[in-house]
Amino acid sequence: MKLTAFALLAFTTLAVSSCNKEKAAIDARTDAAENAIDHQKEAVDASAKEALTRTDANAEIDKANIEASKVSAQAQLDADKQKAEAEAVAAKARVDAEKK
Repeated sequence: MKLTAFALLAFTTLAVSSCNKEKAAIDARTDAAENAIDHQKEAVDASAKEALTRTDANAEIDKANIEASKVSAQAQLDADKQKAEAEAVAAKARVDAEKK
């Protein structure tokens, strides 16, 4: 009887030990998967932050280009206006010179 009890105890210990090893392996796989997902989430966050920074920089460049184009166009229009005024003054002077 003692031998049977000892064998039963040994078998139970072996079964529990084997079950604990399987559970530990499952926990290890789960932890590894969770860590990988966490790293992927961090990479996505970093990528999004970089994209936002790049977008903000590009927006500032676009704004500067628009402002430069506006200033350039206004300068050209001012020059065209002065040219038109100068041509008008010259035309009036010609008319006055022809009358004399």
